[in-house]
Amino acid sequence: MAAYGQAYQAYQQNSVSTASPGELTLQLYNGCIKFIKVAKVAIEKDDIEGRNTNLKKAQNIIAELMVTLNPDYDITNQLLPLYDYINYCLREANIHNDVAKLDEAQKVVEQLRDTWKEAIKLDRQNKYAPGAKA
Repeated sequence: MAAYGQAYQAYQQNSVSTASPGELTLQLYNGCIKFIKVAKVAIEKDDIEGRNTNLKKAQNIIAELMVTLNPDYDITNQLLPLYDYINYCLREANIHNDVAKLDEAQKVVEQLRDTWKEAIKLDRQNKYAPGAKA
């Protein structure tokens, strides 16, 4: 079983080190969603430490997404308030054990992730379509 764990860890490290910036962003969104879901379970189990730990991880991901925004692009002005709102929901959920706030945050992150996933898909189609220049 230890060999499996080491192989999986190597796979994870390789997937991060070989991912494009777009794929890394997608991984961050997926990680944030995972931590929100784990925090919900922790709230239901009255696991204060588990809730706090996972919500802090989700907040760290949102903070990372915020600092990597490029102010030269108009989309930054649209994403920044969404990231602020997600952070607000995560903080409120942590302070008040509020699953409804986690649901709100998860919904917004899932919408961002789904939009990002579609953008990556379209970008790949454009890059690798017949007649496209690489």
